Amino acid sequence: MKEKTSEKILSLLKVEGALTAKVLASELGLTTMGVRQHLQALADDGDISFEDKKAVRGRPTRYWSLTAQSNSHFSDRHEELTVQLIDSVQVIFGDTGLEQLIAHREQASFVLYSDRLAGQSDLLGKLEALAELRNEEGYMATVIIGNDIGVIKDDSDIIKDNCKVFDDNSDMVNGGNIYWLMENHCPICAAASKCLNFCRSELNLFQSLLAGMATVEREEHIVEGARRCAYKVTATE
Repeated sequence: MKEKTSEKILSLLKVEGALTAKVLASELGLTTMGVRQHLQALADDGDISFEDKKAVRGRPTRYWSLTAQSNSHFSDRHEELTVQLIDSVQVIFGDTGLEQLIAHREQASFVLYSDRLAGQSDLLGKLEALAELRNEEGYMATVIIGNDIGVIKDDSDIIKDNCKVFDDNSDMVNGGNIYWLMENHCPICAAASKCLNFCRSELNLFQSLLAGMATVEREEHIVEGARRCAYKVTATE
């Protein structure tokens, strides 16, 4: 089924963060006026909101971003049932039982992920394979090569498959050994909010998968209010 324009707009805002109507129009191959009509309809439904930011010259620039309500358009992995199950495990088996459940999930994921990453010999290849796996699970993941995520410019990068690379050789800024795994959606957010050990387990998983090749640190965290989870991957070889 062909994706609707409104759905494309929501996906772009989810992955890229706040964008202007002009940028969205360029991405979608539509007129700015046409995109504004879709934006207004989404705003009327409560899925997006805007912020006017002061421009260097002229009128303020309007940036559109998602609201919390927009999460209903993305995979939620049956949030209510998940939370109920976590509560039940804690009541019946205690914290130790819940920790065993999380450890079992981590180990099962490690086996699955290791098998998929085994065909890749270099760090970037493994990260791209990992992003593909995470996308299959609903995390909307991308890999960014060699840049500080705080200074990325929306108009200076190119996305290829699950990997974002830069036109200006900015990967050399950090010596060519810094990568970022970005997860723009958390399909297990309810479980993670209920028990942060799920998040700790996923970080442990990434560290184990890339052990000997890179260190992995979480720099942004959806559960803590960020719009995405950002993992800084530093090559050690």
